[in-house]
Order: sequence, then C-alpha cells, then structure tokens
Amino acid sequence: MSLQKIYSEIHGAVWKLECAVNDRVNCEDTLILLESMKMEIPVSATCNGIIHDICVTEGEIVSEGQLLLILEPI
Repeated sequence: MSLQKIYSEIHGAVWKLECAVNDRVNCEDTLILLESMKMEIPVSATCNGIIHDICVTEGEIVSEGQLLLILEPI
C-alpha cells in the first residue's frame, strides 16, 4: 500500500501532537489536535498504520491544505 498523507482541513495552530514517529495507530485515532477560534479540532487516522513522518510541531500555525503527517498503512 502507498503512504497516506493527512492534510489540515482548517487554518489554525497545532495545539497538541497525540502521536510520534513509528507509533502504531488505529483508524479514527486522534493524531493531532488543532486549535482555531478557541475550539479544538481533532485530526484522525484514515486507516490502521504506523506514523511515518510528522511534518508539523506543537505551536506551529498551519494553513488549510497543509501536510500534517504521513501514515504508512498496515
């Protein structure tokens, strides 16, 4: 299977990373919490897999459509 790229659906700040590189995650697990307008928006895994790369850091401002992380399906 090919790597799954997960993008931000909003403009906001990375409030908290809930995973690390090489973590094993299940479909719909929360990977990142984004904050926008005092609301926390979870970014979830699209499939079962292993975190291949995290492209953002806590506190970073992200734009809509920005690459957040790469997931290797298992």
